[in-house]
Amino acid sequence: MDTHEFAERIFLNLPYDPTDQQVELMAALARFCSAATPSDSVFLLSGYAGTGKTSLTGALVRALREAEVPVVLLAPTGRAAKVFGRFARFPASTIHRRIYRGTEGGLLSDMADVADNPLTGAVFIVDEASMIGNGPGVERPGGRSLLEDLIHYVYSGDGCRMILLGDTAQLPPVGCVESPAMSPDVLKGFGLRVTRAVMTRVVRQSKDSGILYNATWLRQAMLRDPLPVPKLFTRQFADVATVCGEELEDEISAAYAEHGINETLLVTRSNRRATMFNLAIRANILYREEELCRDELLMVAKNNYLWSAKVKGLDFVANGDTAIVDAIYGTEEKYGFRFADVSLRLPDRDLSFDCKILLDTLVNDTPSLEPDRYNSLYMAAMNDPDLFTQAIPLKTRMRILRSDPYVNALQVKYAYAVTCHKAQGGQWKSVFVDMGSIAPDAYQTKDFYRWIYTAATRATARLAFVNPASSLT
Repeated sequence: MDTHEFAERIFLNLPYDPTDQQVELMAALARFCSAATPSDSVFLLSGYAGTGKTSLTGALVRALREAEVPVVLLAPTGRAAKVFGRFARFPASTIHRRIYRGTEGGLLSDMADVADNPLTGAVFIVDEASMIGNGPGVERPGGRSLLEDLIHYVYSGDGCRMILLGDTAQLPPVGCVESPAMSPDVLKGFGLRVTRAVMTRVVRQSKDSGILYNATWLRQAMLRDPLPVPKLFTRQFADVATVCGEELEDEISAAYAEHGINETLLVTRSNRRATMFNLAIRANILYREEELCRDELLMVAKNNYLWSAKVKGLDFVANGDTAIVDAIYGTEEKYGFRFADVSLRLPDRDLSFDCKILLDTLVNDTPSLEPDRYNSLYMAAMNDPDLFTQAIPLKTRMRILRSDPYVNALQVKYAYAVTCHKAQGGQWKSVFVDMGSIAPDAYQTKDFYRWIYTAATRATARLAFVNPASSLT
């Protein structure tokens, strides 16, 4: 099949009439996926929110499968992988799960190493690539780089290539100033030939969408030097509003009634403020007094592979997944931590499973259980005389602990309010963006622009800015 025929195949798999820009992109992708492209090539595809990157990628995936070209879909987080797989209608996996061997209980150990890529001529497509860091020890223990390991894995396969999808206007990885995986210079530094395309024409939402208008304005303003004073456009749009603190409870209650609790989210700047909002929502809107209740909405704080093992159709429980508590069987304290045995339901998958959750992470001010506290839990279980005698070798204990329910308890947080980094990769119908803690001198910075752009583009139906400065509206 020549490149023209392959481009036509992509076109036929697209669920809508493409723009001229998308037609040009389909031709470029067809050329990249051809056998004539050098195997040390990477395609960097960035663009504005709503430009159809994911839809076009889904058409590319179906075209590759029809042409019997091996294709692998990856994303940096579990939630992003599941969203990507759903849009592309093809299974997607986290980068960690695909490229590493030596993982234990879903937690990447210092002994984990990059696996061998067994595929030949495969096209690897990585969504939300702007979230991939390149700093030592950021996502990768032992001072190694996740981006470097990903490149090593993909290009160790015979004739394999990679397409990186992302939005450079979104928040970069924690600890990074820019998104290294979306930088042509960084990729060239790894010895790769870079083809780059930028999508600017928005197609996802209608032209009268205030969500889209704000996102597009922020995206374009971000490219100006010096940065202009940011603006939020709310008065001329029905789907965007400003909300003061006194109105917030009523507005969230109305969003719950209209869109549902699962489709409503408050995005804030820190884990501490997320905890504050979560506790306030539970007490003042949901009227919950117990620490954990039936119908509680939780967000998974760490990928977990233990509890999904016996559930058909559930590969793993992903960091960022939302879950609903269907039943609470009991609570207990062990090793200095508090646990609950529950039945959880994943609303986006319509799957349920029993598991043990860690209650200590519900209101802590870190993204998940701190490494030193997890090590404390692990070592307490390792030295538990009720589990092991002194005669049992260390390696045997480590192997047994891979399936220990306490060591592998699901780490969860309340999911009514989350940080922007935790929301990244997902979408909700109604999104409230907390701006009350932002100092005015932070407005005219690239960090603020990226944060507000990322937060705003989580909404698909209604967007509300909470307590913005009057100068912004």
